[in-house]
Amino acid sequence: MRLIAALLLSLTLTMTLWPPSAARADVRIKDIANVEGIRENQLIGYGLVVGLNGTGDKLNNNVFTRESLIGMLERLGVNTRDQVTALSTKNIAAVMVTASLPAFARSGSRIDITVSALGDASNLTGGTLLVTPLLAADGEVYAVGQGTLSTGAIAASGAAASVTRGVPTSARIANGATVEKEVPFNLDKNNGLWLGLRNPDLTTAERIAAVINKTVGKVARVTDPRTVQLDFATRDAIETLGVIENLRVEPDNAAIVVIDEASGTIVMGANVRISTVAIAQGNLTIRVTETPEVSQPNAFSAGGTTAVVPRTSISIDDQHDKKLGILTSGVTLRDLVASLNALGVGPRDLISILQSIKAAGALQADLEVR
Repeated sequence: MRLIAALLLSLTLTMTLWPPSAARADVRIKDIANVEGIRENQLIGYGLVVGLNGTGDKLNNNVFTRESLIGMLERLGVNTRDQVTALSTKNIAAVMVTASLPAFARSGSRIDITVSALGDASNLTGGTLLVTPLLAADGEVYAVGQGTLSTGAIAASGAAASVTRGVPTSARIANGATVEKEVPFNLDKNNGLWLGLRNPDLTTAERIAAVINKTVGKVARVTDPRTVQLDFATRDAIETLGVIENLRVEPDNAAIVVIDEASGTIVMGANVRISTVAIAQGNLTIRVTETPEVSQPNAFSAGGTTAVVPRTSISIDDQHDKKLGILTSGVTLRDLVASLNALGVGPRDLISILQSIKAAGALQADLEVR
């Protein structure tokens, strides 16, 4: 009893002396919310890759590659319209080029691009992307890409075997595109901005507005669980926003259980609670094993024959050692996991148990099965 009392006293002192901030999961506003309007824009283009070592498109099978090659040569002053059948090169491939134009990208800055084979090219390693305009959703050209491809893949083949590591039909070009047109957005001229929460939650939004109003004045107002409106009518938007994004709040997490049946993965939030429920887990297993034996007659016996004698062993496992577990009302995630582990429940069985608890109305959380 003295030992137990000493342990309880030690635990109480530890919890008392432990700094409260260490137990709180405070995060910066910039890590859980975005400023609406400040975002990337997707770009796409169609181009040609040349210089491949016989791993490009087959021109007879890919009409778009052949026509693109003819059109490119005509723009360079080479006429091949009368000799289309003579084009049999395998060193060229048609590709789709994609990129993301970051916010506030200025004319002349460089961005990364991704190149993916469009036809039946087997390997883009060593190829060179020719000048490719990159368009946005409005049809305007915002960047132009060109450069040497890097796949990071290895592909080798012989008469009877082949090996491939990575994806040789997809490549990247670091700083492979030059921004030609900017997306207009004047942050310093905006008197009103909106913070968009990445995980919409009304409690978290209210906490964000409260800490902003306490620090920089009455400028924040919650309009919905995803949006916090900021009013910079009398303040410098850049300076104020720089202060706001580094403020810390404690986000509120919804009670949710996510189950991936394909991989047997279960993720449970800290706010998951279980009402009073009894759990028993076990299956009846009957195992039949055949171990036939050979019976031979004694030496020099008259009329004896060799015979196979069956031997059958039957075992029944009704899992009588498994106990009925009772979880009292309001147990936490830690209690739930500990109780189910005590029953010897694996991840696959835990999925069925959680679904049954939810069906019984005892799981006080959203159950999402993927």
